[in-house]
Parts: sequence; structure tokens; C-alpha cells
Amino acid sequence: MTSRLLTSLVLAAALFGIAPAAAQDNEYAAPLTELANGKLREIAQNPALVAAIEAQNALTAGHDAATIDTLDKQWRAEVDAADKPLINATLGSEASAMLKAAQDESAGLFTEIFATDAVGLNVAQSTVTSDYWQGDEDKFTLSFGAGADAVFLGEIEQDESTQAYQSQISITVTDAAGQPIGSITAGVDLSML
Repeated sequence: MTSRLLTSLVLAAALFGIAPAAAQDNEYAAPLTELANGKLREIAQNPALVAAIEAQNALTAGHDAATIDTLDKQWRAEVDAADKPLINATLGSEASAMLKAAQDESAGLFTEIFATDAVGLNVAQSTVTSDYWQGDEDKFTLSFGAGADAVFLGEIEQDESTQAYQSQISITVTDAAGQPIGSITAGVDLSML
């Protein structure tokens, strides 16, 4: 499916009030959904990741919009800075090491993996993301915001540096009782499916 056709489908969906799932109606929907419900769900259930999300939820549950915005601005400033305390703390966690190992073990299938808490702030990641707050993006609102079994497939995009076509898959992370606690997103190189 061409980028132009996909864009047209998304615009038509918005015009006629069709749910955002129109972006998921592509030739890769079945293997991406299978990957989300299989390997990504397995990664999401890792005890180190679940513990990290639960611990961060205890800290961020009371954060207001101003606090979240301040943290996101700090992260964005650190991306290009020499001193990166917030980024280094996130990347230095056991949960981030586990996500990095999962990405490495995928042999190129996963281009990135990151997890958020219940307000959409990054908890762990395999590589540095451009922002810290995912809470205003479909990958969070249509996974975590849609319940424990939700799967969201992002649009197909061409990576500028690699020229590879990619999509993101996102699911809800749950605790041992099956309650939503956060989300996890993986970038997928579509040529590897």
C-alpha cells in the first residue's frame, strides 16, 4: 500500500467519522497483530518491566499536566545535551536493559521498544525516544486507553535513514491481576515479516 493511499484512507476516515482503525487496514495488519499478541505480549509480561511500571506509577499517579509537560521538556532538551540525567536514569534501568536485549535478539525485526506508565511517561526503552510523554499519542491512548487486550497498529512509514518501511505496534501492559498499568510499543521493520 502506498503512503499516498494510506494517507487518503486516514483522511477519509477522519472526514466520515470512521474510527482510527482505518490506518490498521493494511496488508501487514495480520502479521503485526500476531506479533503484538505473541512476542510483544511476552516481553510486556517480563517481571522486571511490570515491576518498573508499577514503581513509576506510584511516583507519577498524582502528576498534573504541568508536571508532565516539564518532564517532557526536560527530556527533549536532554536528547541533544551532554548532560542527560533523566534519559540516563531511564536507559540505565534493568527494564531498559531487558528491552534492549529483546530488540537485539529480534535480529532487526524490532527497531525500538519502549514502555510507559499509566500517565504515558516513559518507564523503559531500548533506544532513546524523541520525547518522554507518549500520553497524547494514539500508540498510548488506543492501547492503554482501550483496555487490557487492546492492540494498536500504527501507520506504515518509511524511515528516512534506512529507507525501510516500518510500523509501530502497541499493547497494554497489565499487572498480575490483569489490570492495565501501562503500555508498550515496538517499531517493526516490515521487510522482516
